[in-house]
Amino acid sequence: MKSLFGFLCLFSSLATLAQAETLDTTKIEQIIGLKGALNTNEGVFKVTSPRNDVKISVDDWTMPPFMGLASWAAFTEQKAGDVMVMGDTVLFQDEVNPVMSVALDNGLAVTALHNHFFYDEPKVYFMHISGAGDGGKLATAVRKVWDKIKEIRAANPQPAATFGGTPLPAQNAITGKAIEGLLGVKGQANNGMFKVVIGRTTKMPCGCEMGKEMGVNTWAAFAGADDNAVVDGDFAVLEGELRSVLKSLRHDGINIVAIHSHMTQENPRILFLHYWGRGKTDDLAKSLKAALATQNK
Repeated sequence: MKSLFGFLCLFSSLATLAQAETLDTTKIEQIIGLKGALNTNEGVFKVTSPRNDVKISVDDWTMPPFMGLASWAAFTEQKAGDVMVMGDTVLFQDEVNPVMSVALDNGLAVTALHNHFFYDEPKVYFMHISGAGDGGKLATAVRKVWDKIKEIRAANPQPAATFGGTPLPAQNAITGKAIEGLLGVKGQANNGMFKVVIGRTTKMPCGCEMGKEMGVNTWAAFAGADDNAVVDGDFAVLEGELRSVLKSLRHDGINIVAIHSHMTQENPRILFLHYWGRGKTDDLAKSLKAALATQNK
């Protein structure tokens, strides 16, 4: 039995090594423009890009990239001619959405967006990506993502502290009826602001159904004036809907500020993406309607 187990382990190791050797690591390095490292035990080729272009402090300590401030992309072959990439990209606030658009436009999926630290200056976010297909195309997509970061920092060496744009009026005066008409749901007014909530359902392991009032919902809150408004909110999406909703919102210039889960062990699994948009009330509502239309397809 021991000899059989040893043989199986050896066979598995040789298979993983053969898998690693079929990856065109030289091509990946040439496309991305950085040297990588091959882990033959796992059949994974990983390229890392430290964020050393901007000084980052966490809790008043200047943090070196080695402590978790490096973007990376890891490639592995799934089957002949098919490669998978997964990675994490270190971003500042003014980089997140332009870089996300580049990732989505080049065939990558964006699977999470969150912070890793408190009291970081400037604020740092981490955007997780994945993709499958031709290794060269995936490497090109990663290169474009990382090049977009360089482009933004070359134009403005220090990260921006605001989205910019026209200041919002001192008094809120949002017309809720127009929003209700576009989104097809009744909303709630409060001191000139307006909010709509659209429920979804999922079940917990106990069999209990979780719905709108338990936090499984998409919501949008509007403030400002109809010709100069802000909208913020949350989309509740199934895993298969995340990519299409992100692409729709980014297409219309809506900023994504977080992607994460709110629960564990629910079925179906629900992910939540938080967003922030500026513009005219009608345009913002139309953008949300377009994103909602991509769900359940």
